[in-house]
Amino acid sequence: MQPQSPRSLHGAPVESESHNMVSQVPALPQSYAPGTDSVFSDQSGFYSLDSNVPGLSKVILNKLNMKDYGEYRTAVEGKAQGISFRNYKEMFQKMEDTFKFCTGCNKLPEHLAEGQTLKRCVKCLNVYYCTKECQKKDWPQHKKVCKLLRLVAIDRLVEWLMFTGDLPFPTEKWSKSAAGVKNWDDWLSMQGDLTPRLDAILSGADMASLWKNVSRPRPDESDLQQSLWRLQSEFLSRVLTVGMAMKHFGLDPYAKPLTIHLAGASHNETMGARITDYDELSYMFPGHQGIEIVMVGPEVVDGPIVRPPLSAFGPKHTVYINAYKSLYHQFWEELVEKEEAAKPDLVVGFHPGFHANQGLIEGWLPTLLLLRDYNIPSFFTMYSEMELKCSLQILLELEMHIRDSGANPFSSQKPEQVQACPNKMPVYYNAHYVCFHGLLPQEGVQEPRPGS
Repeated sequence: MQPQSPRSLHGAPVESESHNMVSQVPALPQSYAPGTDSVFSDQSGFYSLDSNVPGLSKVILNKLNMKDYGEYRTAVEGKAQGISFRNYKEMFQKMEDTFKFCTGCNKLPEHLAEGQTLKRCVKCLNVYYCTKECQKKDWPQHKKVCKLLRLVAIDRLVEWLMFTGDLPFPTEKWSKSAAGVKNWDDWLSMQGDLTPRLDAILSGADMASLWKNVSRPRPDESDLQQSLWRLQSEFLSRVLTVGMAMKHFGLDPYAKPLTIHLAGASHNETMGARITDYDELSYMFPGHQGIEIVMVGPEVVDGPIVRPPLSAFGPKHTVYINAYKSLYHQFWEELVEKEEAAKPDLVVGFHPGFHANQGLIEGWLPTLLLLRDYNIPSFFTMYSEMELKCSLQILLELEMHIRDSGANPFSSQKPEQVQACPNKMPVYYNAHYVCFHGLLPQEGVQEPRPGS
């Protein structure tokens, strides 16, 4: 079902009364669970919930001693009490258990015959099969992605180091202007030799503890080096994509302080977030007048960045991060309209996913109409060309003025597995983007002459 034109949905075009309009649209339901083909991972990407595999969501909850999705969500947000693991080995084993279903026939461990167990693909160590027959039948599809899924399996374990403090590793000040850094190669050319920074992590106690406690052999050092870089790229992809969005819309952080809202922020952006996470923007725009990053979303996780937004200009040369747990249009009504938070110069959305189903487009519709009617420069990212195409269709039906779209040169280098369908080609965080600004100009419509 496609969203209706906002004109037919609400009767007449809305300008300054968007805050009244958006309240009439249903909000994202608390019971929402990810839909088919979604890429949905928790704090470390260890496990996913996806409704396309019968019983998979249930087995995840069982492994983690949770009764429903609401309890899982509470745990992800850091509010659950009494959910703990006796040791790292138990934690990693339970996380791995959530990936155990037959890729060939979708059988879960409890559906196997007595004495039968799921066997892991020895090449990728990522997917499981209940019988050799299932594996042989699945091989024509699996062989297309087996090598990539091996990287996924490494990354989802090494990602734990994002929460031990080993990652991200320190970066160097920029020797080029923002205009001169157009892709990862340009960024890497300013970093010098990364080997000492990577070796320090590889030889660290946390890396040793990781491979001591997981049920698989430690990969070669070169594989681990590349994994560390892929995880670093995903972290920096958010920051550099924000900087790219600023350049797309010609925003000048040297002329005045800028406020940037991250709409739809979730645990992916806020779990373990630190107040220094966007400091790369100060390397990108040295000497800027001040940049405020406000993360807004219903799944914002409590932490040091959950603090009041700025209502006046912040300190110069500093990136100030804060977060607010709310749907974006509610945040606008509760704080922006009351001048308790600054209006944004730019709104960025990482993977809003409003193309996925009717529930999500209904949840996002108030925000999209608000961005359109308040004429706010907006920049959203997608995992794939398919998502981009579907998102463009929705935005055009909402009469958005689309300024540009395409492949993101600062896409994450870390492949993301589609959990329910492991043999689908992995996708990449922030791989594509669309920027839009205001209402689509009405071509061929002339103003009526006086007296006509």
